[in-house]
Amino acid sequence: MDSEIKQKLLEHLLGFISENKRLKFDEIVQSRTRHITVVLEDIFQPHNASAVLRSCDCFGVQDVHIIENRNTYEVNQNVALGSSKWLNLLKYNEADNNTLEAFKKLRKDGYKIVATTPHKHDQLLEDLPLDGKIALVFGTELEGLSQLAIDEADEYVKIPMYGFTESFNISVSAALSLFYLTEKLRKSGINWSLGQEEIIDVKLNWAKSVIKKADVIEQNFLKSII
Repeated sequence: MDSEIKQKLLEHLLGFISENKRLKFDEIVQSRTRHITVVLEDIFQPHNASAVLRSCDCFGVQDVHIIENRNTYEVNQNVALGSSKWLNLLKYNEADNNTLEAFKKLRKDGYKIVATTPHKHDQLLEDLPLDGKIALVFGTELEGLSQLAIDEADEYVKIPMYGFTESFNISVSAALSLFYLTEKLRKSGINWSLGQEEIIDVKLNWAKSVIKKADVIEQNFLKSII
């Protein structure tokens, strides 16, 4: 679908949404970013999976890449509070090794792979450069990232801790990391916003998520103009 038709479709769909919701779309999409993205490797507890999505939505991170090697990613809607419908969830579950497949796709899209794990070459969040796009990779609740994910990462980052506990819960780690890095990003001179084409695509997805029988409305509209 070319950009002109997408724009017309968006305008048509927005006619089925309240003015308040349309204004909310316009406001929130300006704060969305793909400069930082989140990658989840084999997360299996629905509570944690959902809490991460909620944090991504709250901090304006539009895309979440979900790697399913051994575990299927499930969302607890009571925790997510509907945040999944405002995000782009990209799942990797068809290759022999979905971690490698995800990293390959991310690198193709210009991302640096950043493993969130203590490592001999790690750095603190405050020292992580944001001049290029970064993909923050989080691992399972019990074992953390796979050795393959660690070996294949470009950089390593850790959250400073001063207690007896060795690590944060994954949902807490994601929330802390995203809070710090998105704040740092927004205060920088980096162009982190979505492009115009991306804005149209995101708002289209949002509109479809809140309109009843949006697929039927879309089909009928496209038939009328093509």
